[in-house]
Amino acid sequence: MTATGQTGGVLIVVPTLNEAGTIAALLTVLLVEAEHLDDALIVVVDGGSNDGTQDIAHAMVRPGRLEVLQNAKRIQSAGINLAVAAFGQGRQWLIRIDAHGLYPDDYCRSLMAEANNMGATAVVVPMKTVGRSLFQSAVAAAQNSMVGTGGSSHRTAKGGGWVDHGHHALMDMPAFCAVGGYDESFRHNEDAELDYRLRQAGGRIWLTSRTGMTYFPRATPGALFRQYFGYGGGRARNVLKHRTLPRLRQLLPLAIVPAVALAAMSLMHWSALVPLSAWITLCLLLGAVATTRHVADARVPLLGAPLVGVAAMIMHLAWSAGFWVHVVRTLRVSRT
Repeated sequence: MTATGQTGGVLIVVPTLNEAGTIAALLTVLLVEAEHLDDALIVVVDGGSNDGTQDIAHAMVRPGRLEVLQNAKRIQSAGINLAVAAFGQGRQWLIRIDAHGLYPDDYCRSLMAEANNMGATAVVVPMKTVGRSLFQSAVAAAQNSMVGTGGSSHRTAKGGGWVDHGHHALMDMPAFCAVGGYDESFRHNEDAELDYRLRQAGGRIWLTSRTGMTYFPRATPGALFRQYFGYGGGRARNVLKHRTLPRLRQLLPLAIVPAVALAAMSLMHWSALVPLSAWITLCLLLGAVATTRHVADARVPLLGAPLVGVAAMIMHLAWSAGFWVHVVRTLRVSRT
């Protein structure tokens, strides 16, 4: 990181990759809000979109207010670092926007007010997950509840407290630069990794209840599995880099892959199926509870309750597999 913040000014960074369906509406909202902010600049960093996203963004460019950069490394962490290096000089705040989410009209202003009021190094936000299709809605119900997140505060829409990690929204630019920005070797979990370094450097992270975002989950089982496989691998990379232990809600899913492997021995004795059966039963029961609690905002009919449990199982299994695959690969490399 070469940029250093001074006083005032905000850099709003929007990493994109094939977001043609949402980018114009999002930038329209951000441009209106930027007019109310002190020296605000919006930067779209595109990772090689081929669906028209780049054309839409370039058509909306306003020099000094909205710029577009090409992110050759494609991943979000690299894109944000690129924008900070190019345009972060002299700015106090960095705001990260996800192009596939929905935001209140005063989102950025609320974040800055909260950071100033609380004296926070970073402000993170609650995420309300909403689905459009039946499967997406089942995923949303799981992600908004204990069965899918283990009680993560920012995932269950809780706010108003100091936390170790949350969905990235606003960061103090000098603090971001002082710790070196995002680690670009992380394709997933780069936000939690940065939060660790911010806290080690004395920073404080505030989970606000003043604002939040709406998130749309993956729409197919395969896409959901790939996403959570990446999350698991990213968490393993984080644990190995900083030599920390996962939280209890992260330790429990690690038993899923061993339980599946143990079930393969059920031909020798039926008891080998007990751990796997217990996990499946628990997911289905908690999925039913999540359905009754989130039927209004997740749009899951009560008859779709089993699908919520299935969505949670996909997430657990993928996360567990991603974690263990990364650990095994790392051990193999270290031995060669």
